[in-house]
Amino acid sequence: MLKKIAFAVVMFMLPLGVMAQTKFGHINSGDIIAAMPEYTKAQADLDALGKQYQEELKRGEDELNKKYQELLQQADSLPKNIAERRQKEVQDMAQRQQQFQQDAYQNMQKAQEDAFAPIQQKMNEAVQAVGKAEGVIYIFDIARTPIAYIGTESIDLTAKVKAQLGIK
Repeated sequence: MLKKIAFAVVMFMLPLGVMAQTKFGHINSGDIIAAMPEYTKAQADLDALGKQYQEELKRGEDELNKKYQELLQQADSLPKNIAERRQKEVQDMAQRQQQFQQDAYQNMQKAQEDAFAPIQQKMNEAVQAVGKAEGVIYIFDIARTPIAYIGTESIDLTAKVKAQLGIK
């Protein structure tokens, strides 16, 4: 009987002992990615592309406004069929400008995804390596998921992931 009780106590305590050895970690991927040289280059490239789109959008808006102002100034003095044709031209320009704006937005989104995918992959590989080396079972990313509480038992692995990537 005493052996059964001792066995039951050991079996009950075993999961607690295993849980006591369980290690959790956390990182701040925002800090890691912002420190990566690849991120700085990708952001500069995206900024340059965005500036090109902005300049082209501005040029198109200026041209559209100029045509519209000309139409307003000359509308009363033009024959009806010419005024209608110019009005159609302005409407077509406005539609092309709107389509260009939508295309530019979509192109910027795609360029951003293409630029940041390899950076994210590289960081994920470093997180995996650090997680294995540290023997943690979970690494939470506090930049992506708000966590209400991080206890002192959770290991901040941000610096180790940065080191794995060769950054400070």
